[in-house]
Amino acid sequence: MTSQRGESAVAAKGGRKGLDKSHYLYIAVILAVVLGALVGLMFPEVGKSLKPLGDGFIKLIKMMIAPVIFCTIVLGIGSIAKAATVGKVGGLALGYFVAMSTFALAIGLVVGNLIHPGEGLKLTPYDPTKKADTNSTVDFLLGIIPGDIPVLPTLLAAILVGFALQKMGKQGAPILAAIGHGQRLVFRILIMIMWLAPVGAFGAIAAVVGATGAQAILSMFTLMLAFYITCALFIVVILGTLLRAVAGVNIFKLMKYLAREYLLIFSTSSSEAALPRLIAKMEHLGVSKPVVGVTVPTGYSFNLDGTAIYLTMASLFVANAMGTPLDLGAQVSLLVFMIIASKGAAGVTGAGLATLAAGLQAHKPELLGGVGMIVGIDRFMSEARALTNFTGNAVATVLIGTWVKEIDNGQVERVLSGSEPFDEQTMIAHGGEEEAAPEADTREKAAV
Repeated sequence: MTSQRGESAVAAKGGRKGLDKSHYLYIAVILAVVLGALVGLMFPEVGKSLKPLGDGFIKLIKMMIAPVIFCTIVLGIGSIAKAATVGKVGGLALGYFVAMSTFALAIGLVVGNLIHPGEGLKLTPYDPTKKADTNSTVDFLLGIIPGDIPVLPTLLAAILVGFALQKMGKQGAPILAAIGHGQRLVFRILIMIMWLAPVGAFGAIAAVVGATGAQAILSMFTLMLAFYITCALFIVVILGTLLRAVAGVNIFKLMKYLAREYLLIFSTSSSEAALPRLIAKMEHLGVSKPVVGVTVPTGYSFNLDGTAIYLTMASLFVANAMGTPLDLGAQVSLLVFMIIASKGAAGVTGAGLATLAAGLQAHKPELLGGVGMIVGIDRFMSEARALTNFTGNAVATVLIGTWVKEIDNGQVERVLSGSEPFDEQTMIAHGGEEEAAPEADTREKAAV
């Protein structure tokens, strides 16, 4: 009982601390977007003059692209190898995660091609060699920010290093651990940069609205609405149908069972905030502990359905807004890049934005100028991303348990019918403490 109370107190304390910081940033971005839109509408010329604020933030994100991609891919390849060694469960889980993430990315492309978000804005393409119409002070400040490293060579180098470390076996473990420490440093810097998101969003939105008027606001609202609808349909239609066909479980009953976790995720914009509770609840549902222990933590890095939909829809939005839509070949190559680059960067503020910028830079560097618009609405879409990621992992756990016959169907029926409710006091005993601690040490909990 003492341990349980102590854990609860620590969790509550840590949760409140993270919640407060997250909400401060969230509120600041919202205010910055509203203020930027008002300035752009009421004082168009002033709004246009604020563009360097957005450009500076984009340069800071670009600066971090190569380190994020390198560390993520190297460690991601290592994680895949480790997960595969657990046998049938690990291999099946990884195969399912890759397939569903790819499917989610493809859905984002399909929806983006149907609604053509951002079309008609015709923003000025980003040209790193062109001098902006600014004074020498602005040029000097922007020049301080380091230049970016090419993404595709970084990606190739990361893949080679990752496989080489796997071949080295135990000798490569210290190097892999060092890269893990490096990743934590990179993500810490990225989190610091993301606290400048309100400034970047203010400048970018003011400049875009000042140049295009209310059409920019309408385009951003269209993207957000389409993204929310797409995520909802993905959960209900795709995941719901798969869950019913394989396990005979109703998606709405499962979501009702996880209602408290959804509230926690919605309040923090982070699916990882509910990781310990998902582990405990899946075990209580009737899925065996080994299956839950492999599927849930691995899924939190490799099964990011909501993030996948976001990446492709946002990419098409930026391309259309810049007046340079991607052809089918470019979309397919973008899809392949996102499949690789989106793995292993879950739960870190700005990682999704950095991955988006990396994809655009690798295919059409001139599209980076439109990332500023995404900064302004990224926080508004974070809840849908987090809820979709969480639901995808809950469904995956039930499916994997069914496929490997490690699930108690009678227990599932009793739990979802309400006759055997989850006891909050048993969460620690079911392994929440042990599973939560390593995850908390691994990475910062924030929006995915």
